[in-house]
Amino acid sequence: MTRIKICGLTRPCDIDAVNGERPDYIGFVFADSRRRVTPAQALELRGRLAEGIVPVGVFVDDTVDDVAALVEAGVIEIAQLHGSETEAYIRALKARIDKPVIKAVSFETLNNPEWARQDRKWQNTCADYLLFDSGPGGTGRSFDWGMIGRIGKPFFLAGGLHMGNVAAAIAAVQPFAVDISSSVETDGLKDREKIKEIIRRVRNA
Repeated sequence: MTRIKICGLTRPCDIDAVNGERPDYIGFVFADSRRRVTPAQALELRGRLAEGIVPVGVFVDDTVDDVAALVEAGVIEIAQLHGSETEAYIRALKARIDKPVIKAVSFETLNNPEWARQDRKWQNTCADYLLFDSGPGGTGRSFDWGMIGRIGKPFFLAGGLHMGNVAAAIAAVQPFAVDISSSVETDGLKDREKIKEIIRRVRNA
């Protein structure tokens, strides 16, 4: 069954919502974003999170020490990297935290002819999971899922997934998990009814 991650939680009521609906993962954003939380805020929110829901931290080019500190403090269980982190960085982080790492791959250069000539070295990453998105994350834009091709590593699918297309996305590329954020918001804030409905659709896909 495809797993689901609800990303960009910022308020205690967001945690209460996911506790009731039970996604597999939730995300705290530590990168520059309107959904950004501080380590102190994330620690408080983590304390409300139900057992069995895995907290993920989203980072863009933070230091290994900063990411590892949040794992070691028990704030997050997985690090999701959305920046220009190298394989050396990922190896150093994994050696430090002994926890899963997700490396995001952006498809925002989809229409660039150079994309077709890339040798896709990211397929051989030492990260535990890949994540495919249309851009730097949280844009709400989708992309041509056919560009993903055959992948030998479990991956999260993000970018513009919503009630109307999430089942088709799962059928098309069989992701390990889908990553949802803006489509379960109303006026920029997480909406419990939307969270409930998209989880239902993922579970039934």
